[in-house]
This record gives sequence, structure tokens and C-alpha cells, in this order.
Amino acid sequence: MQKRRRFNQTMTLKERLTAFAEEAREQAKLLRAGNERDELLRKARQADMAAHIDEWTNSPELQRPK
Repeated sequence: MQKRRRFNQTMTLKERLTAFAEEAREQAKLLRAGNERDELLRKARQADMAAHIDEWTNSPELQRPK
């Protein structure tokens, strides 16, 4: 049985997702309009949504279903 490799993250999930989105947008600025640029912008939007969902799920106001 293989041992699981574990990593201690230095940044929160939200910080990593936000950094990824910013980097993807910067790379997209350097490209001409086309499929590759559209794909980078789509991934940036998805990372922003994931960061927002992570923030929402970890908010103290969120109540458990009854």
C-alpha cells in the first residue's frame, strides 16, 4: 500500500483560486482573440466562482439544513 503524499498549504483555497484567476487573465491579455484566450477567461471565471462558493460555505452565517 502506498503512503499518501501530504502537502501543507501556505495559502488558503480562496487565495490560490484568486491568484490563479489573476494569472489566467494576465495570460489572456497577451493572446489574440480566439479559442485559447476564451478558454483562459472561462477558467478565470470558474476560479472566481469557486472562490466565492468557498467563502460562502465557510461563512459563519451559513446554517445547517434541518
